[in-house]
Amino acid sequence: MDIHPAIVKTTTLYWRDEAATEAFAARLACAPGVHDALIALRGDLGAGKTTLVRHLLRALGVQGRVKSPTYAVVEPYELPALHIWHFDFYRFGDAREWEDAGFRDLFASPGLKLAEWPEKAASVLPPFDLDITLTTQHDGSRQVVLAAHTAVGTRMLQSLTEDGSPP
Repeated sequence: MDIHPAIVKTTTLYWRDEAATEAFAARLACAPGVHDALIALRGDLGAGKTTLVRHLLRALGVQGRVKSPTYAVVEPYELPALHIWHFDFYRFGDAREWEDAGFRDLFASPGLKLAEWPEKAASVLPPFDLDITLTTQHDGSRQVVLAAHTAVGTRMLQSLTEDGSPP
């Protein structure tokens, strides 16, 4: 039996302002595999996770209100050729709530899944293609660590950094 090492490729970026977040989201929207990816969004409250999601959804063509799923846990978006689910597990007290809510079927279906606070449901979530960790710096900028954990995530990461300049 072949044992393959875990795929973990990382890169660190710095976003000075929301315009940099928006520019990154536009590039992520064009990354190969994003339409069927599972992306984790990590960071403290106010780090910019939902802001990134809003810019990404706009770049993918979502119109209308984009709201945080903090209370609803999931907000679905449907485009002609793409299903998107934005999850926020912040209020989960027990990972079994994920199963009770019927999310197994959503995560098994085609489409883009964006998960804020994934550590609250870590024991039941499938592997993430791409992990995005946002850390607020003293000057209000963001340090952003991208970690690819699958072949899909690696292709996405490569496309985001392939011209040699940070996204």
